[in-house]
Amino acid sequence: MPAGFTQSVIQRIKSEIAKVVINQEYLTDMALCAMLSGGHVLIEGVPGLAKTLWVKTLAKTLAVDHKRVQFTSDLMPSDILGAKVFNAKNAEFELRKGPLFTNLFLADEINRTPPKTQSALLEVMEERSITLDGGTISLAEPFMVFATQNPIEYEGTYPLPEALVDRFMMKLTITYPGVAAEKEIIRMYNDGTINYRVEAVCAAPDLLACRAEISEVHADDGIYNYIVSIIETTRRITAVSIGASPRGSVALLLCARSYAAMNGRDFIIPDDVRELALPVLRHRIILRPEAEIDGIKPDEVIENILSQVKVPR
Repeated sequence: MPAGFTQSVIQRIKSEIAKVVINQEYLTDMALCAMLSGGHVLIEGVPGLAKTLWVKTLAKTLAVDHKRVQFTSDLMPSDILGAKVFNAKNAEFELRKGPLFTNLFLADEINRTPPKTQSALLEVMEERSITLDGGTISLAEPFMVFATQNPIEYEGTYPLPEALVDRFMMKLTITYPGVAAEKEIIRMYNDGTINYRVEAVCAAPDLLACRAEISEVHADDGIYNYIVSIIETTRRITAVSIGASPRGSVALLLCARSYAAMNGRDFIIPDDVRELALPVLRHRIILRPEAEIDGIKPDEVIENILSQVKVPR
């Protein structure tokens, strides 16, 4: 495998996605970083910002199996996991696999389904396996869950359990594309040049090869100390009730390793950690009620922590 293999693969994927989703490069970079790190991504944004379109476009650039499920209030765990059904022809129970038996699973509007169905994702996200009728079935690699949610509409929604939120390696917030990009979007619609067709430029073996290259990325003791200092500070800052757990430390290291490889390096630098701190940690800290009343946001807390923790040289 040539040096810089991961960087070349990521560049091909990004180029294809940019044909369809305009001016969302940050979302693409961070989500691809999580994918290479073997994690899952929660995408939050108001309606109409192409959250679902982005995930569907990514799936098309990867020659892997993908499924999308619209999460609704009547969705049951068996609707996504599958179930054993009786086959009258041979008088036996057979497994009817649910949509989670895939490589890339999109849980659209995940906060619209009840906690029982949300919790059905806990095992599959952590263990990459599904237990049905006492039997455990391992899923094929790569496996990744993308979930979207609307942050402003609360009627008919169910808050995600903290245990489930913590299973996501990153929480990404998708923002408006900007005036120039929005003008380009409406021009393309008006001209009839909007294009939703992309080519598959990466297959499952390529992703696994990228992960093999990423496993060789070096992190020195200064990087370990830097990550641990950031995480430890989240646990003692005044505005925070519950700080990030060791899972947050591991996620920050794994993502920094992938981000280094995406940028053609075989070593982590402090800027990698700083760049990834917000998406990796914003959903892992719980603010005190008084801090929320004062309008303090998790991103502000994390940025304050980054300004306090000494950067290794």
